[in-house]
Amino acid sequence: MASSAVARSRPLDWKSAAPEPLPGTQTFAAQASLPQLPVPSLQDTLTRLKDSLAPIAWNASEYSSILKRIDQFSSGLAPELQERLLERATQHPHWLEEWWDDGGYLGYRDSVVVNVSYYYGFDSPPSHLGQTPGARAAGIARATMLFRQQLKRGLIKPESTKEGPICMDTYRWMFDCCRVPGDGLDWSISYAKPGDLGDSGHIIVIRKNRIWKVDVTDNGRILSTEDIEKQIQHIYDNTLQEYPGVGVLSASNRDIWAKDYAELASQGQNANIIEAIQSSAFIISLEDFRPKDSVQHSRGLWHGDVTGGVPVGLRNRWVDKPLQFIVFDNAVAGFMGEHSVMDGTPTARMCDEVLDMLYHPSFDHGTPSGRDFAPSPLDWEVTPSIAQAIAKADKAAAELVGSQELGFYLTSYGKAAIKKFGVSPDSWAQMIIQLAYRRLLGPNKRNGGTYEAATTRKFFKGRTEAIRVVTSESDAWAKSMDDPAATKVQCKALFDAAAAKHISLAKAAGQGQGVDRHLFGLKNLLRKGEETPELFTDPVFTRSSYWTLSTSAVFSKHFPVYGWGEVVSDGFGVAYMTGYDDRLQYTVTSRKEMPNAQFVQEIAKAAEDLYVLHKDVVKPKAQL
Repeated sequence: MASSAVARSRPLDWKSAAPEPLPGTQTFAAQASLPQLPVPSLQDTLTRLKDSLAPIAWNASEYSSILKRIDQFSSGLAPELQERLLERATQHPHWLEEWWDDGGYLGYRDSVVVNVSYYYGFDSPPSHLGQTPGARAAGIARATMLFRQQLKRGLIKPESTKEGPICMDTYRWMFDCCRVPGDGLDWSISYAKPGDLGDSGHIIVIRKNRIWKVDVTDNGRILSTEDIEKQIQHIYDNTLQEYPGVGVLSASNRDIWAKDYAELASQGQNANIIEAIQSSAFIISLEDFRPKDSVQHSRGLWHGDVTGGVPVGLRNRWVDKPLQFIVFDNAVAGFMGEHSVMDGTPTARMCDEVLDMLYHPSFDHGTPSGRDFAPSPLDWEVTPSIAQAIAKADKAAAELVGSQELGFYLTSYGKAAIKKFGVSPDSWAQMIIQLAYRRLLGPNKRNGGTYEAATTRKFFKGRTEAIRVVTSESDAWAKSMDDPAATKVQCKALFDAAAAKHISLAKAAGQGQGVDRHLFGLKNLLRKGEETPELFTDPVFTRSSYWTLSTSAVFSKHFPVYGWGEVVSDGFGVAYMTGYDDRLQYTVTSRKEMPNAQFVQEIAKAAEDLYVLHKDVVKPKAQL
């Protein structure tokens, strides 16, 4: 793409920058046949809304009041807003896309670090691979370039479910692109070329804050692992001092970063360095940290190390890049993702296949060229004003990292045991969270919202919908678990009802029949001069989408750690995995003032109590 790296204003058609896929290729073969995201029935959404608010209201009076406001909305402006939304759906291939890009991500002004970005930690490589950090980085680089090549050629198998194919559109934003800070609204820029077959391209490697451009292709071929490793070792050997930590600027508040970005790009060769970063296939950050356990591994990826009050990890990254691999000095590795134009499922799949490919004994490491390829150092011109901006960004980043807590827990059983009890592992994991949170708050608990991400990628350009996990059924079951008058049979019956309700809500959300995206769309169609309906300012309604618990799951056998940050200051981020046969994996993030360790302990107790309940009441399926 020919756009300048110093552009300050967002192009109206920025979303078309990433080239459309090659026609007729396997990866994107189903795109044209995917249905559009539906506009749910107004009455269906309002009925679901009423049901979801029952456990959120703190008393009968509150609930009665919100029901009246929903009915007022239903008989007032709602039908007109619904007609406008239906009309919009006829004029756009995806009625939500633009609103969600901006409202969900690109208009968000706090740092993307902790607040938006996410991470996957990688398992250890098999013994037949090199165990040094240089070998680790080189293997990841070559395998990822091979995945990129297959994607650009349309040879990556398209994703699907039992119901059929799912949308692959966001894969256009996986490589060769970058988020750009703007004045109030960011956007993404793509340097991918139409018809590119993945035979060219470079990566950026960062070491001690110094930017290196590494050519990983030559004359239409991807370089061998050995050729890439020699270049990375050259970077290790020739970067022995700290360089200005310009990368930390990208971790700032977005409006501050936009101003610093303009200043940075206006100096000397800096615009060329920015363009080299933005146009790179991906970034590899080589970091001094040596994580020794799951929590250190998690925190090292999530926000990087802080040493002596200096955010040394974030100085060595460019967090606007959608794909950033991190390799620590003890060869522990992982991935940090930028979230705005692509959700976690495509990058989880990419990382999973890259590691599958690399770890296999038959992995094609390529034929060494016998030539010496030299990486190019790209050194910033740092003016006094930029140095001052870095100092301010350092302070803000260190404070942000210092404000965070992270807990990690593995249960003593996993998917195999849960399935023997005939329960959905996802519903089981979610009910553990509900019970643990109720106990954390105590008997006078006041519900906030619990968000679980459901994919809507069965629709063209679909992304996510919210599953409202808190239900009257989940509340009744959680309450029963600490009620001495409730028998285990009664508790089990209440659990079954809660799990069944959760499954039904998850299915509806995946069909585009949730509550939150539809109401978000209706609200966006209010016109100038139209008064905001009282529904949208009602305390019960706002409480229901104040995501005290933000939860989601992915799975890869290669991810011993995975997570992101809380989304509200007095809440928790709960990343979990249910795919292991022998354990469930929970990562809990929060601000330090929150009782993080206590919540993790409650998750451990709830997990054990739920298992004992089923063990005592139900014979596992294998024994029936």
